[in-house]
Amino acid sequence: MSEPIIIVIFISVVGIIIFCTYYFSTKNVIIRTLSKIPHKPASSLKTNELSKVTGKALHVQDPLIAPYSERKCVFYQIIIQQKVSSGKSSRWKTLIKEERFQDFFIQTKTDFVIIKPQEHPKNYICHLVKDKDQSSGAFNDPTPQFIRVLKRYNINPETFFGFNKRLRYKEGIIAIGEDITAAGIAKWKTLNEPLPEYPYSKIATLESVDKQKIIITDLPEAKQRNRSI
Repeated sequence: MSEPIIIVIFISVVGIIIFCTYYFSTKNVIIRTLSKIPHKPASSLKTNELSKVTGKALHVQDPLIAPYSERKCVFYQIIIQQKVSSGKSSRWKTLIKEERFQDFFIQTKTDFVIIKPQEHPKNYICHLVKDKDQSSGAFNDPTPQFIRVLKRYNINPETFFGFNKRLRYKEGIIAIGEDITAAGIAKWKTLNEPLPEYPYSKIATLESVDKQKIIITDLPEAKQRNRSI
């Protein structure tokens, strides 16, 4: 096999890998899936129908506190990575990847939908915009706030010789009152106790059924598509 053909094959394989990584990323899978689901107000959801809603996220219990920004939220995703070298190559090694959440409401006008993500078994897919980030390196000292987060996860910001490690941090959250989009199989549940400002005895939920998982995101693209439907 000639060298030019080998080069073409190599470039083609690399191109296919890059395309598949992009096309099948959680973000793009969520955007494509949501674009195919009809949008309805919470009050019009039909039992056992795949539906999506957009509205403000509200907490059911005391909200979570995001590790770095200390914002009140119902869901957060963080990742801490360190740049490590091996010979002539280097890569970002993941030290911490954490995701925490709680049950929460989505308010659409005067109606509410309740979302109940769970980890075991995992019943959701989620992509949050990473709107907070920090980094440190040889000539970039970590901020006191970043050091506080690193200590929380028992990460030493310095090497054995006292130099700054090359570290980076990213954080995405669903803040209280933030507009988000969620999708799932609609169900109606009877309330054991009335909710403030909600005069009805039943409330809609979006659930995971069989292979259909709950979809949760604060991507602007998802909100724009919802408005256009």
